[in-house]
Amino acid sequence: MGDRSASPLPPPVPRVAVVVFLLKGRAVLLGRRRSTVGDSTFALPGGHLEFGESFEDCAAREVEEETGLKIDGTELLTVTNNVFLEEPKPAHYVTVFMRARPAHPEQEPENCEPEKCHGWGWYDWGDLPSPLFWPLERMVRGGFDPFPPQASREAEK
Repeated sequence: MGDRSASPLPPPVPRVAVVVFLLKGRAVLLGRRRSTVGDSTFALPGGHLEFGESFEDCAAREVEEETGLKIDGTELLTVTNNVFLEEPKPAHYVTVFMRARPAHPEQEPENCEPEKCHGWGWYDWGDLPSPLFWPLERMVRGGFDPFPPQASREAEK
């Protein structure tokens, strides 16, 4: 007979992440990750959605926790389904992508969580650093444009 005291591990469940395209002019804020998933890749600020939290509140909380910046004009852009099977610990994330702008454009980001990020910088959308965190890279390669239509038209002038 088998050992009934040893219960199998519960199956992994998807988690919800909220990430933010924080835009200033034609630049986006990116940080270089310190993580088991996507280590040393450039990624947007963001993190886990907490129970009962709105996407907008999560976006504001995560950006402030990671960068010290307050944000305005937060809006939903898109949602992706990301499964990380090749990582040391497989994970599945439903990722909510938001767009926002800094509440105080003159304020510079701080690295408030150095154990999770090498630092933050503003990068021109047409000249992004490499390597990008793969969910972001897939969006960029697919032609995704996080800028509002009016901002995109103004940049073409």
